[in-house]
Amino acid sequence: MSRVLVVDDEPAIVTLLQYNLEQADFQVVTAIDGEQALNLALHEKFDVILLDLMLPKLDGVEVTKRLRQEKIQTPIIMVTAKTGEFDKVFGLELGADDYITKPFSPREVIARIKAVMRRYHEDQPQGQTPEKVDHRLKVGDLTIDQDKFQVKRGDQPIELTPKEFELLLFFAKRPGKVWSREQLLEGVWGFDYSGQTRMVDIHVSHLREKIELDPKHPVLLKTVRGFGYTFEAQS
Repeated sequence: MSRVLVVDDEPAIVTLLQYNLEQADFQVVTAIDGEQALNLALHEKFDVILLDLMLPKLDGVEVTKRLRQEKIQTPIIMVTAKTGEFDKVFGLELGADDYITKPFSPREVIARIKAVMRRYHEDQPQGQTPEKVDHRLKVGDLTIDQDKFQVKRGDQPIELTPKEFELLLFFAKRPGKVWSREQLLEGVWGFDYSGQTRMVDIHVSHLREKIELDPKHPVLLKTVRGFGYTFEAQS
């Protein structure tokens, strides 16, 4: 049974989510402030964290930041009443995997949780047994370790956010193909964020700053003018 940590300081919302998630066969643990949520997430295993942005003691942004700093890769869905593009981009940039705004329906929340879990667990290559899989990818002078969520250039580690890592891995597994911003939103974030294609450009820009020797003249992650991006795995 999948475990979900529900974090919200509004009792009515916690009760609503806990009831509906348990009806959908999830095991639910709840927290009412950021400190409690952080402690639970650091010491217990969850499949998804449903995290309100505005919380007592520590807000959702700080909880997300600290979990990612501690290399906790549990998928996080941020929940908030704020609807501005800045809030969405900011939350996802910090390492959240999805974003949902209030008011929401329990059915929508459950669908988002299942989609995030599916994306998180579906990266096993087909046709190979787990013990024979090499989870390291070599692209150009980069080595991507899928098990350790690490990227290195030679012996030098490159620090990526969880979403930057996921974006790089998406490209590296599909070299040479041209991807539109809408396709990248669907493939990496899992949902059609209407009007949020700028978020792709922001993440690509940040990723280039970290993986390209000369970000203004990229050799790996290139722009296809008028359409989107492509990744050329230099040998």
